[in-house]
Amino acid sequence: MHAAPPERPFCEEELLASVIADLIGDVRHVAVGNASPIPATAALLARERGGGRPYVSLLQSRKHNFFTSGGVELFDCAGQGRIDVFFLSGGQIDGQGNINLVNIGEHDKPSVRFPGSFGSGYLYYVVPKVILFRVEHSRRTLVPKVDFISAPGTSPDHVHRTGGPVALVTNRCAFSFDRARRRFRLQSVHPGHSVEEIIAETGFDFDCPSDVGETPAPDAATLQTMRERVAPELAEVYPRFAERVFGIACGKPASRAVSA
Repeated sequence: MHAAPPERPFCEEELLASVIADLIGDVRHVAVGNASPIPATAALLARERGGGRPYVSLLQSRKHNFFTSGGVELFDCAGQGRIDVFFLSGGQIDGQGNINLVNIGEHDKPSVRFPGSFGSGYLYYVVPKVILFRVEHSRRTLVPKVDFISAPGTSPDHVHRTGGPVALVTNRCAFSFDRARRRFRLQSVHPGHSVEEIIAETGFDFDCPSDVGETPAPDAATLQTMRERVAPELAEVYPRFAERVFGIACGKPASRAVSA
């Protein structure tokens, strides 16, 4: 009889937010689109770590938002070079960083229809650091070639492009993206997962170094910041997520011990 694995002091969402916050780095302005609670957590965490930098715009927020008219100002600021980091996902993502937000199957008779591209193609071209994220890491979502290109990960050499993907974070691992080689490289594997699992569950080819390390777990200070300072701010936009992950109820955090 095998003993149950020890309970981790952090949940999956906290790990992913910590990884994404590290990828954000030292920048001026991070914008987060709709229905993106984990990137929103990461952006607010990065701001707390930076003492107010970067500026964070959550499109659904009244408090944390540079914009007053949603997408219009978002696109204007991005085109002017005033947004440094944005986040994109897709129903499908392939090994060249292409994302599909339209459909699977024939375009006129799709087997699956997604919400639509919105401004993904434009933002992918002009935002310097686009972090891709997908909480389902499977051959269904990470495919050899997307059925429809909503936004291309790379462009021909003669095309002027200031933006593009820098990484892909999933529930199993983190990839970096090599724009020159136009392919992903396995950067780290999350605790509880393995390189063999990543290879088996990924539909596209990627570079895999011989010494892939484990994704660093969020330390006690990071967990405390997320739970005590980020979560109450996040609850304005994502109340259900904040309550489920951080125990926020009516704007008050539940008591959660943070071990070193």
